[in-house]
Amino acid sequence: LSHLAGSEDPQHDAFTRNQIQRFTRMATRIGEVLGYRPLWHIANSSGVTRFPEAHFDMVRVGIGLHGIGVNAEESALLIPVATLRTVVAQVKDIPAGDSIGYGRRALSDQPRRIATLPIGYADGFLRRLGNGTGRVRINGYEARTVGNICMDMCMVDVTHIPCRAGDEAIVFGNAPTLQHYADDLGTIPYEALTSIAQRVKRVYVRG
Repeated sequence: LSHLAGSEDPQHDAFTRNQIQRFTRMATRIGEVLGYRPLWHIANSSGVTRFPEAHFDMVRVGIGLHGIGVNAEESALLIPVATLRTVVAQVKDIPAGDSIGYGRRALSDQPRRIATLPIGYADGFLRRLGNGTGRVRINGYEARTVGNICMDMCMVDVTHIPCRAGDEAIVFGNAPTLQHYADDLGTIPYEALTSIAQRVKRVYVRG
């Protein structure tokens, strides 16, 4: 077995094809020495779709299992399998002039309604998502973060969103998608997924 280092990126196609050719030569030679042909596999998720000649005996679909393709067109054909959700813990009316969150990073220039969500950077909802960078979806509406992300909670602006304590807030799933979440974090879906802390409850549903 081996792994394709750049199979998702067309600018590395020559390198990838060279990898496949070298793998084929080496695997063939190993089989000759052993006296039998072991199973071959080299194709990762992007290799599966972009290099069918490298399917060999098995393929290793990784991020593709989470609904992430090599581009937006392929992702649209896949089904997201993971949803990160929390709930609205509190909704509070904030008068103009009040600040929100640690460091008083958010100063309200007008009256606003702010929802507090029990998810923070200790859960993997990282500080870089604060001050409007991050978003959740509540009752079909996008709500942006307000102020700094706390260790165990964050605040979002729900001024124009009908909601109350107990309502569901989607961090990623069908909308926003995992790709949107990763983009907001300034990273890739792999890191976004693996950054979700172990203390976050996992619920597995058979499809």
